[in-house]
Amino acid sequence: MGLFSNKISRDELKAGDHIYSWRSYIYSHHGIYVGDGKVIHFTRRGGLEIGTGTYLDNIIQISVPRHGDNPCPNCGDQSILDGVISSCLDCFLAGGSLYLFQYDVSKAVLVAKQRGGTCTTAPSDPPEEVVHRAKCLLWSNGFGEYHLLDNNCEDFAIYCKTGLLVFSVTKSGSSSQVNAVCAAGGVASLALRYLGVGRTAGQAASLAVSPATVVSAATRAVTMTLGLVTTGFGFGAVAVAGYSNYCIGRVAYDVGVRKDVRKVPVEELATLMAVRNILDNTNSDKNK
Repeated sequence: MGLFSNKISRDELKAGDHIYSWRSYIYSHHGIYVGDGKVIHFTRRGGLEIGTGTYLDNIIQISVPRHGDNPCPNCGDQSILDGVISSCLDCFLAGGSLYLFQYDVSKAVLVAKQRGGTCTTAPSDPPEEVVHRAKCLLWSNGFGEYHLLDNNCEDFAIYCKTGLLVFSVTKSGSSSQVNAVCAAGGVASLALRYLGVGRTAGQAASLAVSPATVVSAATRAVTMTLGLVTTGFGFGAVAVAGYSNYCIGRVAYDVGVRKDVRKVPVEELATLMAVRNILDNTNSDKNK
C-alpha cells in the first residue's frame, strides 16, 4: 500500500480496518472488517433503484452481495436485506480487489489521491471502539435510511472509525467519494440532490423534463469534470484553475477539516437517525 494504491492482501487485514472495493471507476463499496472473515457494511436492498433509466440506477444495487442462483453457503441470499448487514469477506468484495481506507493523512496526500473514497485527514479511534460501533449498529440496524449522497456505505464506515457525524443541510455527508464529485461538479451534484437520489423520485416528478434527462446531463457533467481532473485534459490557465478549485474543494469537504461535524456516541445514534429521517420525510412531503 502506498501513495498511488491502497490495495492490500487478506493476510494484512486487522479487526477494525475500514476496507473497500471498487465497483466502477467512480464508486467503491465500504465496510468495517470485524475479524473472523466478517465485514459489517451498509447497503440498500435490491429492487430500490432510483428509476432514472441511466446507469446511476445501478450504483445502489452494486453494493448488495449477489450470487445469482447460488447463494453463499455462509451468508445466504443477502439481496433482500436492507441497512447494516454482516457478510463474509468474499461476499463483500463481490469478486473485486481489497483496499484499505487510510486515516490521519496529510492534506498533501489527500489531494494527491485522484479519486475520492480512499482516505481522510481525520484520525481513527482505537480498533476496539471501531468494532464496537459497527456491531452496535448491526444489532440495532441504527444507521438510518440509505442515501446515495448523504448517508451511504462510506459514511457508515467513517462513522464507525471516528464517531464523527456531519450536521449540515447544505453539504453532503462524510463520504469522500461523494464530496470529490461535489468538489468537481457542483451543478451535477445539485441535480442529483434535486432528484432525491436514493430517497424518492417524488420531487423529480414535478420537473418539466424527465428525471432521466436531468440525471443524464448530470452524469455527463460529472464524467467530463472528472475526466478533466484525472487525465489532465485542458489548456493553460483553465486547466490549472479547474484543478486548483478541485483540490481546494477536496480538502474543504473532508470530514477531518469540516466544522459541521460532531462526535456522537453510538448508543445515541439510532435515535438521532430516526429523528433525522422523520424530518427528511416531512420536508419531502412539503415539496411534493
